Amino acid sequence: MKKQKKNNKSKNINKVNKTNIKRPSRRDDFEEDNFQLEGRNSVLEALNHNKTIDKIFVKKGEVEGTLKVIVAKALEKGIVVQEVDKLRMEQMKRTNNPQGVIALCPAHEYCEVEDILENAKKHGEDPFVIILDEITDPHNLGAIIRTADAAGAHGVIIPKRRAVSLTAIVSKTSAGALEYVPVARVNNISKEIEKLKKQGLWIACADIKGTECFKADLKGAIGIVIGNEGDGVSRLVKESCDYSVKIPMYGKIESLNASVAAGLLMYEVVRQRKFL
Repeated sequence: MKKQKKNNKSKNINKVNKTNIKRPSRRDDFEEDNFQLEGRNSVLEALNHNKTIDKIFVKKGEVEGTLKVIVAKALEKGIVVQEVDKLRMEQMKRTNNPQGVIALCPAHEYCEVEDILENAKKHGEDPFVIILDEITDPHNLGAIIRTADAAGAHGVIIPKRRAVSLTAIVSKTSAGALEYVPVARVNNISKEIEKLKKQGLWIACADIKGTECFKADLKGAIGIVIGNEGDGVSRLVKESCDYSVKIPMYGKIESLNASVAAGLLMYEVVRQRKFL
């Protein structure tokens, strides 16, 4: 589509009619049929990667800096941009601070596990996969995806049930990393682990009774399993893994936040791959 002329852009940023926007319900945070991106980094990365966006709302009076770039890119792509006042932005948001921009999108497109393995093959690397067992906190999932990108993991696998999906909070917490990290959603984590093992991956489970991660062999094709915030890795999933690893603790508490534990284990994989 041809670019809009500069002097016409302001005409395309329409004021929104308060009666035609429904205030989102908080429960929609976990529903995919009404997915929205919030935050400047997340929206800009989505535009840069040609993600399908139905409409973008920007806060009235703040179309400067990064927001100005977002509006220009959106109009160039033929995406409707509407201005909303502070009150309407507050009513629409699903995160604490949407930074003056909300993009309405179709549900996030999940990949297949095979796509993750193909991603590794494309880079000429042994597969490095993060497997999450019933992570329910969207902030943890977003942080794990962000670290997975930084550590060079080829993808993340999550279950369809009893776990958070790719919500607006997950996207914003990932700071744009969700656009780079393939995420597959499967029916049964244990069965998927068995399939990965047949593909040549060794599966290491994070568990307090495991071998210290610094002493375990995490090189080669590897899958790291992280359990949920309260109970850790479930019994059936644990039994499907090849071995368990733990992060040594020297203080008074016995466990770490799921995203912190995932980050430490991911970077132990990086250390062993790159520096040993």
